[in-house]
Amino acid sequence: MDLSLWPADASSANVDIFSSILANAAENLLHDDSDVLADHCDKLKANGGGNVDIIVDNAGFELITDLALAQHLIDSGIASCVTFQLKSHPTFVSDALEKDLLAHVEYYAGLNAKEYPSCQNAGMKWKAYLAEGKWKCNEDDFWVQPLAMWDMMEPLHQDMKDRCDLAFVKGDANYRRLLGDCMWDYTAPFEDVVGAYFPCPVCALRTLKAEIGCGMDVAQVQRAKDLDDSWMVNGRFGVVHFGKGSSN
Repeated sequence: MDLSLWPADASSANVDIFSSILANAAENLLHDDSDVLADHCDKLKANGGGNVDIIVDNAGFELITDLALAQHLIDSGIASCVTFQLKSHPTFVSDALEKDLLAHVEYYAGLNAKEYPSCQNAGMKWKAYLAEGKWKCNEDDFWVQPLAMWDMMEPLHQDMKDRCDLAFVKGDANYRRLLGDCMWDYTAPFEDVVGAYFPCPVCALRTLKAEIGCGMDVAQVQRAKDLDDSWMVNGRFGVVHFGKGSSN
């Protein structure tokens, strides 16, 4: 689902939009590497937890889901440290900077514990993660530039290659950068297109909102076309892709 879209009016704020989306998840995922991702996460956990990066996209509700993912990664033992890769300036008004992440954490930690006990408890836990170094923030100009991901500059590229055991890449714009904004065969394996060059193991979470893609089965592509003429652009469908990363 497109987590950057969320109702702004108070009357809609508590509407459960997740149930129907989760119920249709199998139908709307055109490729799902969740099992491969889970195996990789199990290996990280067995080795005492790895260094996991989350390449952050939008502030607001979407960033809260990033924080929830990061909490799970730490609490489950999959990660010993989570690094948030953040924008250095807001190219788009919603782009998340380090100060935005810290503000979200402070807001949750400052909530009324009686009225919002779970959220306030999460906020306090997130503050502790930051203070203890289990969560780290890194702003970089690369995340707001139009360059393809294979043109990732130093020292960011070498840092991710040396340190990162798994990176989550989120959003349609970041996915397009993974593909260099080029037209690939929709069935070209993600491992060949992205996994072959990315500096570390990578999981791409994408809602389709542009006319490029890869790593989808022929039958799934045809099914999506039959269901919806706008299947590539309207955000109805998505993919979960995993790539091993380059060893060079």
